[in-house]
Formats: sequence, C-alpha cells, structure tokens
Amino acid sequence: MSSPRRTLAPDLASRVLARERDAVSEALNLADDRRPHQRTRALALLDRLEREAEFPGAVRIGITGPPGAGKSTLLDALVRCLRPRGVTVAIIAVDPSSRITGGALLGDRIRVRSGAGDPGVYIRSMAARGRLGGLADATHSAIVILSAAFDFVFVETVGVGQSEVEVADLVDTLIFVGQPDAGDLLQSMKAGILELPDIFVINKADIGESAARAARELASGLDLSPGSGKQRERPVLLVSARDGTGIDELVDAAHRHRRALEASGDLRTRRAKFRDRFVLESLEARYGSFGIESIGGRHGLIERLGEDPEASGSALCDRFGREIEASLRKGD
Repeated sequence: MSSPRRTLAPDLASRVLARERDAVSEALNLADDRRPHQRTRALALLDRLEREAEFPGAVRIGITGPPGAGKSTLLDALVRCLRPRGVTVAIIAVDPSSRITGGALLGDRIRVRSGAGDPGVYIRSMAARGRLGGLADATHSAIVILSAAFDFVFVETVGVGQSEVEVADLVDTLIFVGQPDAGDLLQSMKAGILELPDIFVINKADIGESAARAARELASGLDLSPGSGKQRERPVLLVSARDGTGIDELVDAAHRHRRALEASGDLRTRRAKFRDRFVLESLEARYGSFGIESIGGRHGLIERLGEDPEASGSALCDRFGREIEASLRKGD
C-alpha cells in the first residue's frame, strides 16, 4: 500500500478546512466508499484533517436514549438555539437500516426541520447496517470531517441495544434523553448506560408533574450510582423540545462540561480514546482478527498506539495496515 499522503487529491482537504459545503459532502462520500483505492485516498484526507484542524476544535456531543424519547425533536430545538448564537451545526443521524436496500431510512432529516435551507446546518443520515451499538461504520470518519468544517457536531444514535454506549468513546459530551411516563426510568436504563452520560435530560417537561417526578427519581438514582460525587457533576435537566423550555440551560451545561474537560486535560484523553478506537475498528473491519494477530494481537496493538500519541488515527491505520499486509504476504 502506498503512503496515503501521496495519493490525495490536493484540494479536497483544503476545501473542507475552508468549510465548503460541497467539499464536506464529497469527503463524506469518499470516507464511506469501501473500494481499496478509495480507502487509501480517504485515509490521506482524514490524516490531513486530523493534523491541520486546530485543537480542541468542534464541540462533539452524543445524543442517546430510548426510542420515542424525543432525541430528534430535541436536536431540532438545539439547532434553533445555537444558530442565532452564530455557530454552525452538523448532525450525524444514525438511522435504522432499510431491510431491502441496507440504506438509512432518513427519518431524522424529516424531524430536524430547522436545518432546512440553512447553509450553517448540515445533516448526514447513516444506516446502522445491523450494528448492535447503533453506530454506522463510517461514523468515526464523519466526525473527523465534520469537526473540521463545523462548530458543533452532534451524533444521534438509533436508541436500541445496551452496546449503544459505544457512542461515549466518540464524543466529548454524552447526553442521555429520557421521558416521563415510560415505566420505571431507572430500571429501563441498564447499568452500563447509567454510568456514562455527562448530562441527563428529561424531555417533555411541558406535560407537568410527571416530568418533574422523573427528573427527581433520576437524580436520586445517580447519587447512588458508581462514579457519583463532586468529582463528576452530572446535571439532570428538565426540557421541552416542543416549546423550547430548558434548551438554553442545556446548551450552557454542555459548554460548562466542555470547559471542565479542557481545564482538567480530560478532553485530550477522550480524543485519544476516539483515535485508538478508530484505528482498532478500522483494522479489524479490514483485516479481521487474524490480521490483527499477525502483528501481535489486539493487546499489543493497543500498547503500540500508546507509544505514538501525536500520530493521527488515519496515519496509524495506514502504517499498521501496511504491516499487516506485509505479514500476511510473508505467511503465504
């Protein structure tokens, strides 16, 4: 495999960094192309974007929660709140896959209405393609591309399956959206999910006391959960995506969390986890566990990732991919 930097069309990365909307679409399509020669070009593009985009860059927020909680309606309200503040917004909406075509059902393009016709809003629907965690294969790449061109990047997941928690490794701030009158809220949140979100939202506050009661129950449950305490404050907010109640407070809470991550150094830690996950999943998807074992196995690869913290994930994918291919050729 040739070095990706020598095969990249010279202007695409520059156009993405210049925030050209057409270039963003072209880059996303390239990253989602599974043909080997296009993969090489995509890695080159991602490498340059990772190296040249300023840290910390875009605010990366995950939106998770059960189906019917109002995640997409909440996103619509967030867009209406953020755009007057002068910031641009990108949304990665991971939709259920069509059983016939395998493509996204595109429901979120319909529900997030505030972005229609607004050049400062970009929505990308992706099919989950059967992944239990609800994240599309190209989500990692899409976050890198959109973070280079927009101020806020939201990732909304399908809301199905306990391994939905994988989104926590991809974003800086994870928001869990629940709703009142949906049975026992705390029992519906499986143990692994309760520990991960940074902000909790009870949507549909406009219905009254049942929403307030759900928020109180959730806050009490968080006090008893692992990782609770002053070292990690996780607000529980009442909002109404329908009438806008509490949306400004939610945006402010996300900003506070971002500032706390930057001040503590945890933002770099989260971004390193994002990079490492990108490398591991990309190599496993391309070469399988046998290929990973040919260069020392998953554990050995994780150790090697830690030895080069400054390298971009895309450059590491290229480097280790060439090692795997050389090792497999040697074994033939």
